Amino acid sequence: MEFRPCIDIHNGAVKQIVGGSLKDDGDVARENFVAEQDTAYFAKLYKKAGLKGGHVILLNPVSSPYYEATKAQALGALAAYPGGLQAGGGITPENAADFLEAGASHVIVTSYVFRDGKIDYDRLRAMEKAVGKERLVLDMSCKKKEKGYVVVTDRWQRETDQAVNEELLDKLAGCCGEFLIHAVDVEGKAGGIERELTAMLGSYTGIPVTYAGGVADFKDLELLKELGQGRVNFTIGSALDIFGGEMSFQEVLAFVKKI
Repeated sequence: MEFRPCIDIHNGAVKQIVGGSLKDDGDVARENFVAEQDTAYFAKLYKKAGLKGGHVILLNPVSSPYYEATKAQALGALAAYPGGLQAGGGITPENAADFLEAGASHVIVTSYVFRDGKIDYDRLRAMEKAVGKERLVLDMSCKKKEKGYVVVTDRWQRETDQAVNEELLDKLAGCCGEFLIHAVDVEGKAGGIERELTAMLGSYTGIPVTYAGGVADFKDLELLKELGQGRVNFTIGSALDIFGGEMSFQEVLAFVKKI
């Protein structure tokens, strides 16, 4: 169980947003926090703490007028901590090399692979060929539906009919090095984790999995440790003091050391 930090970038700034509020039309989102510091500040903070595997996420689409500013901030973070961070958001076989050459340890993909409501295996194979299995992270951001969780794509705006379960994880593990699972319903709300999803991830014994969404306090971390059976990595956003929340970044580091 590892702490995987995050740097979310929207409209060229480091932010914490409510996940389900993001809209491409007008590049708007409900914001919890907007940092005065740039991405390099946070990347250096994570480097000093010895944290690896954190994710840098570009929250603007390539079509956005803010995309170049957002990408520049992402590249700045990767340059400040080469080999220590993963990059995601609009990644394709054509642009993945930009991020890997800039210092990303892995690239993170959702929408390129999950489209039109299902997995596009041709695209998945193209991504795997472009970057290599071990450097590919599949982000299966998901929402709770009546019969379980389903993948959502396009910056959490479009639902697919692809169920997120152990069967899917087993099926895709041969094509990537890690999974990143955002619980979109609770993302950015610091109101508690998705227990059912965490328990399912804890039952999975394959490649590394990182859970993101809803962590509010250290009770949530204890619960995540229990339900995840010590196997599920985690990220914290809005609840951290470095992003305006009440959880001490230094105390989270101390918590992880005790595990």
